[in-house]
Amino acid sequence: MPPSASRPTTRRRLTVPVTLLALLPLAACGTPPELRGPAQQTATAPTATGTPSSPTPTATPTAPTTPTATPTAADLVAVPCPAGPSGDRVVSLLRGAAGVLPRDVRVRVRTGPLCAGDWQYTVLDVTGHEELQVVTRGRPGALKLVTAGTDVCGAEVRAAGPPGIRTLACDGTPGA
Repeated sequence: MPPSASRPTTRRRLTVPVTLLALLPLAACGTPPELRGPAQQTATAPTATGTPSSPTPTATPTAPTTPTATPTAADLVAVPCPAGPSGDRVVSLLRGAAGVLPRDVRVRVRTGPLCAGDWQYTVLDVTGHEELQVVTRGRPGALKLVTAGTDVCGAEVRAAGPPGIRTLACDGTPGA
């Protein structure tokens, strides 16, 4: 068999898989089932003759529902913490377990701690450095560091922080 006769067959054999691979991403286009409205969540099942039968519901996965916390009045605005923690407690956390501040650097509390829910926001003046913003959460005796730095509007603060803390951390300290 001459070499020129086998080439069209080889091309044809390669064309089909390549075409299928090119069309594969398009086969998945459309609205995902979990985003379809009630009218879109039914499908028609073809009969043996190829004509659609009555609509049958499609099985759609349900996304797990996360309880959405409704903000309380205490969450909406950050106010001076009535039951602590103190500014000294926040500084102790940063110097101790968190390891953010060395022991020999001078620190002065400029703002806060301000509380919204069980979250706190504090601004510290650190000698020889830029101001340090600190977001913590938890009870005064069991304080946990969420974030500290010059920009504390991170994913956790935006996603989980109460509105009063998000306003301070992401929009700036009013009056500071």
